[in-house]
Amino acid sequence: MATLLGGGGSYLLHFGLSPVNHGKDLNTSWEYMYESYPELRPWTDSLRQAEALKDTFIYAPDNARLHAYYVEAPSPTSKTAVIVHGYTDNAIRMMMIGYLYNRSLGYNILLPDLRYSGLSDGDAFQMGWLDRKDVMQWMEVANEIFGDSTQIVVHGISMGGATTMMVSGEPQPAYVKCFVDDCGYTSVWDQFSKELKEDFGLPAFPLLYISSWLCDWTKGWNFTEASALEQVKKCRLPMLFIHGEKDEYVPTRMVYELHEAKPEPKELWVVPGADHATSYKLNKEEYTEKVKQFTDKYIR
Repeated sequence: MATLLGGGGSYLLHFGLSPVNHGKDLNTSWEYMYESYPELRPWTDSLRQAEALKDTFIYAPDNARLHAYYVEAPSPTSKTAVIVHGYTDNAIRMMMIGYLYNRSLGYNILLPDLRYSGLSDGDAFQMGWLDRKDVMQWMEVANEIFGDSTQIVVHGISMGGATTMMVSGEPQPAYVKCFVDDCGYTSVWDQFSKELKEDFGLPAFPLLYISSWLCDWTKGWNFTEASALEQVKKCRLPMLFIHGEKDEYVPTRMVYELHEAKPEPKELWVVPGADHATSYKLNKEEYTEKVKQFTDKYIR
C-alpha cells in the first residue's frame, strides 16, 4: 500500500509540475498569438525591423539560466511593466499584454520566461512560489535596463497572476508601484485539490499530501506554503484584481477571497461572460482602459 501511495503521489507531482508544455514551442506560440490577436503581427514586425524587440539572459542564484524579452517605450519614460505568463505558456503568449502596455499605454516592457518555459532553464513549473524570486530579480534587471529610475507595475495572468501576488507579499523596492492580478489562484494546494477532484474524482487525502511532501523533499517547497492568499495579506501596495465571471478553471470565487484578504488600496473587476484568461481577448478596449485608470493613479 505504501508503495502504491508513493507511486501515486509521484505521478501527481509529475503530472502537475512537468506536463507536456507548449510553452517550449516558440514557433507555434508566435503562430497562436498572431491568429488569436492579429494586431500583434504588424506591431512585432515593426519592432523587429527597428531591432527593438530584444532578448536578455540572466543567471539565478542557483545558476539557472533565465530568459526575457524586453522593449523600450516609443518615447523615453520611466513607466515600466513586468509581465508574467501562465501555466504551460511563455513570454510570447503574453505579448498581447505587452501590446497593451507598450503600444497602447507607452510603457517599457519586460516579459520573462518562467522556468520550464520558453528559453529559460528548468524541468518543472514552480507554480509561482519559487518564481516569485526570479520575477523579483527580473524587476531589478528592468530597473537597470530602463534607466535606474523606473516606476514598475507587475502584471500576471493565471499562474502569472498567482506569481504576481506571491511577489507582492515580499518587501518591495521603491520603484515598484502597483500590481495587476488576472485570474490567479489562492494557493497551489487549493488549485491542485480542485483539479484532483475534477480530473480524477479523488479527495486531497492522501495523495495530495504525499505529492506535496515529495515536492518539498525534491524541489524545496510545498503546496501549502505556496499561497497567494497569505502573500496578499502582507501587501501594502495597490493591486487590481481581474477575473472572468465564468472562470471554472481557476474558480471565480477565489478572487473574492483574495480581494477580501488584501489590505487597501485595491480594486476588483469581475468581467461579465469571460472564462479563464479571456478577459482581455473579449474586452480589449475596456481592459486597456481599466488598467490605464488603475496604473495612472500610481505611475505618472
